[in-house]
Order: sequence, then structure tokens, then C-alpha cells
Amino acid sequence: MSMRAFVITGPGQGGVGGVPSPEARPGQVVVDVERAGVCGTDAEFFSGAMSYLHTGQARYPIRIGHEWCGVVSAVGAGVDPVWLGQRVTGDTMLGCGHCDRCAGGRHHLCADRYEIGIRNGWPGALAERLPVPVTALHKLPGTLDPALGALVEPGGNALRAVRAARLSPGRRLLVLGPGTIGLLAAMLAAAQGVEVHLMGRDDPSLAFARTLALGPTWTRETLPGLRFDAIIDASGATALPALAAELVEPGGTVVYIGIAAAPSLLDTRTLVLKDVTATGVLSASGGLADTIDLYASGAVDPRPLIAATVTLEEVARVLAGDRPAAWGHAPKVHVDPRTG
Repeated sequence: MSMRAFVITGPGQGGVGGVPSPEARPGQVVVDVERAGVCGTDAEFFSGAMSYLHTGQARYPIRIGHEWCGVVSAVGAGVDPVWLGQRVTGDTMLGCGHCDRCAGGRHHLCADRYEIGIRNGWPGALAERLPVPVTALHKLPGTLDPALGALVEPGGNALRAVRAARLSPGRRLLVLGPGTIGLLAAMLAAAQGVEVHLMGRDDPSLAFARTLALGPTWTRETLPGLRFDAIIDASGATALPALAAELVEPGGTVVYIGIAAAPSLLDTRTLVLKDVTATGVLSASGGLADTIDLYASGAVDPRPLIAATVTLEEVARVLAGDRPAAWGHAPKVHVDPRTG
């Protein structure tokens, strides 16, 4: 049995083809994918810039897609049949389950981990069906539509960044980078009563951020000399990690979640002399369940971040940066593998 999937075969090369449909192996389920998100990591795989391609942790051909939701259509041996028919999303990070990191709840740091659609060849969700270990699944309540379901994974990343900022209501947060993760972090922090400021370039992405009314928006040139109790760098810009350390209030916290394409230079003397806490965030692991609850309660609704929902056949042009003007400037593009 075969299915349709989007496959990247080399830098700038990819398309939809027939691939073997997954089978539910012991401890696994098969999910019929309803919606999948496309993110910057996927674009880096398409361009060839993604670092895993150069370290041997990923190689072409690759099937991308790690932000997803769908319905369980098959279960393998040892899996409770109650999962059949459940709408689910899941963790991207699939640890070995046996090492000290996995045993300590840090499976997202397992040296031998798979990452769905990213690392060590585990196929991604830009396909009609997806194999997933049952241990990675999270049930979605009926109140969450597919659009919200596919936004749980990026939301979990943003939630972990907000938690790491350690801010109480009324404190001031500066978010660098008004992309999907930055805007989600701003939404989640604002829902907790934090005073949110956003900084970006004076371009359409910052203009779009203003439409969400999350808080004041600035460029580097217009940023006022305010006290920022914490800063989340979600930009991916090489110069901003150092700037975040310079701008944060002494004794404050800087959270790094954006990943630059080149090394970012940071003078650790700034951290030491300001007594700054610097935290890196990798993955949504540990933030998925609470993100689902926040979406389900209506406390946060990230659907305005979705510019369009496309077919598998349209993915290549999306990854190449082709965005019709009619989509506007919302940062996220979703894919419905069932159409086209």
C-alpha cells in the first residue's frame, strides 16, 4: 500500500510522490494527518542550509513536517485500542527510552533520539499518514480544530521559552523576532499578565505583529531605554543574542530559542557582570500538554498566525519563499495532505 508524501531529494529539489504507507509496529500508531505546519527548519532542509545535513544527523531524501495533528487509524501490538479514532498531536523528539537522559525526563536531549521529520530518518507529517510511538502522543479535545492542533508543537516551544523567562504578572518582557515562535511567546506571556514588547525589523512582519495588539512594537532604532526584566530571542539573527544580554535588566533572564545560520558571538563577561541568567530552549517537549489546555480554554488563540492552508503539491513553492500577496503577512503556512 502506498500514499502521497512530500519528499526533498536535494537542495531546492522536492515534490510529491508515492511512498510506502507506514505500518503500526509494536508500541506505535499510524496517524491519518489532517494538518501540518511548515516552519523555518523545513525551509532550511529545502535550501540545504540545515545544520543536521552537514553533521550527518539528517540526509537526503528527507520527508519533513514536525508540526501536525491527525486521527489515529491503526495501532500496533501492545498499544491500547482506545487510541483508535482519537485526534492527536505528538512530541517531535523521540528518545531511546533507555539512557539516563530519557530516564530523567529529558528524552528531547537523548543522543540517539529521532526527531519526526528532522533527525535520523524518521519520516515527517507532510504525508497522508505518519507513524508515531504511542508514548509521544497527546490527545486533543474536540474543541480544538485541526488548525489549532497543528499549532500545538510551535506553541509548546514558545511556552517553554515563556516559562524560562520566569516573569510574574506586571513584569516587562521584550521578544526579539516577530516570527511564529516570537508571536506565540508574546501571546502566551500576555495571557499571563506580562507586559509584552516586540522588536523586529521595520518590515511587513512587524506590521503584522501590530495587528495582534499584543503590546508596543519597536525597531532597534526606536527601542526606548526601558527596563526589560527578561528577553526572549526568537529571531535567528547572529547579532541579537549579544544585544539581548546588553539590554536585559541586571539580574534578569535571557532566553535563547532562535537559532542563527552562523555562530553568534556573545561576551560572557556581560552575563557575569550583570548577573544574568541565560537559558536555551530546545523543542516543545514538556510544554505540549499545557499548550493544549491553553488553546482549549480559549486563553490563547493563535489561528490569526496562519496565512494559508495549501496542498502537498504547493509545498515546494512555499519552501522556496513564494507567497502570494493575497495571503498577507501572517507567518505560518499549513498543509492539508488530504487535498490536492
